[in-house]
Amino acid sequence: MKRFQTKNLSWTLADETIELVLDRAPCNEIGSETLKDLEAFVAALESLQREARTLIISSARQEGFCAGADLRELYRELRERTDSDRVGGVRDFLERIHHVMNAIDDSPLITIAAVHGVTFGGGLELALACDLIIADKMTRFCFPELRLGLIPGFGGIPRLKRDVGNALVRDLILTGRSIHAAKAQAAGMISQVTGEGDSLRVARATASQMRKFDRQTMTTAKKFVKPIPREELRREIDIFCDLIAQPAVEAGLRKFVESSDPMPFLP
Repeated sequence: MKRFQTKNLSWTLADETIELVLDRAPCNEIGSETLKDLEAFVAALESLQREARTLIISSARQEGFCAGADLRELYRELRERTDSDRVGGVRDFLERIHHVMNAIDDSPLITIAAVHGVTFGGGLELALACDLIIADKMTRFCFPELRLGLIPGFGGIPRLKRDVGNALVRDLILTGRSIHAAKAQAAGMISQVTGEGDSLRVARATASQMRKFDRQTMTTAKKFVKPIPREELRREIDIFCDLIAQPAVEAGLRKFVESSDPMPFLP
């Protein structure tokens, strides 16, 4: 077994399966530190995938898979930078996280997100970069960004549009409401719903099944059924950067940061 661990995540390689485990309190928010760790993983993935067929991404946090971007860090960044600097800094961050998401999306491995609990914003975007999403029945999916004056910025809209009909896309983006795993499966967003706490076990069983197939055939099939919407992904970054300079964004982030709710990311 090969293993690597950082402060925010770890990964192992065993039995032709890579397991990437997110583990940052409180709910795997993606900020600059986690991004660096994800970039290190993607850099290692090029060599790791020569020995693997599948990649499973999961969370060690009881609260859920991932609550999305680190909004407190984003708020600090916006407060400390001038208008021109803040847009440049945000664009740099988005281009880096898009590189990570695209690397996972475009990997020749079959990638599986084993999710539970809170799967919001950037967490849902990470799951959507995977080929399959396996969710326990208590999972909640949400894009709350409009409440902050923003849109999803980690590639969520183009990837959601790739996978489901426009009715669900508009519902998630424009209302900010969360949906449960059963509705997500009915809409075609996720492939399996499991019992509570069982998504990782089912993901591992699915990965084991895939080891029976020819590696090249799986890669070819994946590229055929899962095109990457690269132009729309680039457009998403532009729109996000246009919005970040608006007063509504700082006001929304301030409300989030000043909230006394222990889990302010919940709708």
